[in-house]
Amino acid sequence: MTKQLVERKMMTALMSSPGFSVCSLFECSYFWMIATMALPPPDPEFVLRGTAAPVHTLHFSCRGQEPEFPILFSGSANGLVQIWNLKTHRVDTTLDGHGGKSVYWVETIRGRDELLSQGRDQKICLWDLAEGRSMVTDSISMDSVGFCRCSLLKMAQDRWLIAMPANDPDEVQVLELPSKTSVCTLKPEAGAKLGMPMCLKLWQPGFGACPFLMAGYEDGSVILWNLSMGKMLSRLACHQEPVMSLDFDSEKAKGVSGSSEKVLSVWSLDEQQNLKVHKTHELINSGISDVTIRQDRKILATAGWDYRIRIFGWKKMKPLAVLDFHTATVHCVSFSDHSSPSERLLAAGSKDHRISIWSLYNQT
Repeated sequence: MTKQLVERKMMTALMSSPGFSVCSLFECSYFWMIATMALPPPDPEFVLRGTAAPVHTLHFSCRGQEPEFPILFSGSANGLVQIWNLKTHRVDTTLDGHGGKSVYWVETIRGRDELLSQGRDQKICLWDLAEGRSMVTDSISMDSVGFCRCSLLKMAQDRWLIAMPANDPDEVQVLELPSKTSVCTLKPEAGAKLGMPMCLKLWQPGFGACPFLMAGYEDGSVILWNLSMGKMLSRLACHQEPVMSLDFDSEKAKGVSGSSEKVLSVWSLDEQQNLKVHKTHELINSGISDVTIRQDRKILATAGWDYRIRIFGWKKMKPLAVLDFHTATVHCVSFSDHSSPSERLLAAGSKDHRISIWSLYNQT
């Protein structure tokens, strides 16, 4: 039943009552307005404290794991990776392998047994976490001095691709893990003037299909790369400033990117593999550090320079909530991978040394 129909029925019933008056009409309208006001944004479910430094990256591991408790990995500006037990809200393990240099990307492989961490020490560490261990078993050296996070894609059992900034400032290197064999180096055309890659997203349209890479660059462009050909397929200038973060929905062939501007850009990929702007959404304040689409492709979250987390419906980019808790820039957002939708969480890490955990379950 629509709001207008409900209002009409209420007014008809009220005016036909013996005690109807103008005051009654006013009271009815007032209480209807109160009843239909939007609910305020929620408070965090809980807050994790104790990083002792700005938080730059987050990664959940909750689905089908032993022991039976969800955990969250965080990487901070002090060079530490912390493993949080989300039942006790405390740190179980602290990993120190980046010489005090900021950690700005973490990702698990083989469940919780192994972890990759990327730091400003120009090194990617492979950690062995099985059976309570916490030691670096391998590493990859990088010459890049930027803040571009790596991207990981599982190709088969015990086989992954990892995309990372290459030695030359405008190039991207793709390796196969665990062999560290070079797959390709993605080089812009002469004179392209893209600047450095700022964010990367590996994806493939289906199991066994050719892998692709979406990359955001310093000049504000998003580029689609074919890895098997090592070739640029499409380039879209969707920002006036460097692309700080992007995510891509391979099922809908649609992605989103943010920059230091006030604009979120939503773009799509047509059947000819051409990128085109789908729509834009203007924010009140400028600066997006991170953007991520939830695994069910219903909502997305952004991390803002204005200390806020914004939630949108992914289908139409309808603003759903502004989560106002942090007291400094929010650097990263991550959705949990719980099997049960009702248990899914959102984590946000901030320059204020805190990690806020939110419950945003929505069946629609």
